[in-house]
Amino acid sequence: MSITSPDPPPPPSAPPAPTRHVEHGDGVAFLRRASLPADHAIVTSLPDISEMPGLDAAAWSAWFVDTAALVCRQLADDAVAVFYQTDIKRDGRWIDKGYLVQRGAEAAGSHLLWHKLVCRVPPGVITMGRPAYAHLLAFSRALRVSPGRSTADVLPSTGAMTWSRAMGLAACEAAARFVREQTACTTIVDPFCGVGTMLAVANAHGLDAVGVELAKKRARRARVITLEAIRAEAAPGPAPDGGDDRDGPRDD
Repeated sequence: MSITSPDPPPPPSAPPAPTRHVEHGDGVAFLRRASLPADHAIVTSLPDISEMPGLDAAAWSAWFVDTAALVCRQLADDAVAVFYQTDIKRDGRWIDKGYLVQRGAEAAGSHLLWHKLVCRVPPGVITMGRPAYAHLLAFSRALRVSPGRSTADVLPSTGAMTWSRAMGLAACEAAARFVREQTACTTIVDPFCGVGTMLAVANAHGLDAVGVELAKKRARRARVITLEAIRAEAAPGPAPDGGDDRDGPRDD
């Protein structure tokens, strides 16, 4: 009598591909709708004063602090908010966006988990309009990071950029790795997503992505841009006086 061997078990199914949803609209209005699900993190760069011509420096600073607080407040206690911001020099004064973000986070009851510096140009290069570095800051109300899982405090380069003022891939990838490896979040939200650099990086790291962008043309591009496309068209890095932290001027 022959014995039939049992069929081998089917191979494990591949995990579903990460998703991406991009909404054409206002990021602040999106955040005000409702608190985000517990598995959502935010990684973003708040708009610069140059993008808000209707506000003077004092009004923009107040808006900036309030929006940073809103970002932190709309997340679950164990979720994280990561901000990428470059300071500006205006009318002979230094405006520290890292400080403004921390004011907003504190108002929302969030605590600083880490603060990294991202070199925008090589050390020793003199810059005029903006500093030679950007801030990368992470906040949470309840999550704490073990000292044994610390990562580098200084990134030597922004990485590839879609243009001279974009958020570089190195900064995006540092944020995505942290979210994937040290939090329970599975979705990254960028409410000011530009052409979608952060969304593409999130997907490449196996995370779902949600973006909001006010400019219709950029929102369309953010829905389809890939990491490979960003690298292929990347600018070498910011000019010493590179402007805002986002993915380009408004182009409605």
